Amino acid sequence: MSTTVQPSTDEPSKEERLAAFLKEKANNGELYFKSKFIADEVGLSPKEIGALMVKLKESASEIEVEKWSYTSATTWRVEPA
Repeated sequence: MSTTVQPSTDEPSKEERLAAFLKEKANNGELYFKSKFIADEVGLSPKEIGALMVKLKESASEIEVEKWSYTSATTWRVEPA
């Protein structure tokens, strides 16, 4: 069994960083995106973003996340809650 140990810094987690980015971008309405197009802006790989989006879909309270469509990569829809 493996456990993940969070570093004891005040730096936000990857999930918190992504959630804050999405909240800011969707502030004025809905946002549609593919992970590969925001990867550089948030400093995460498209694969990391995809995994975190599934988590945010269940846990985020300030944004609503929807897996919107799939054409060569998942398109996500985000809007303020």
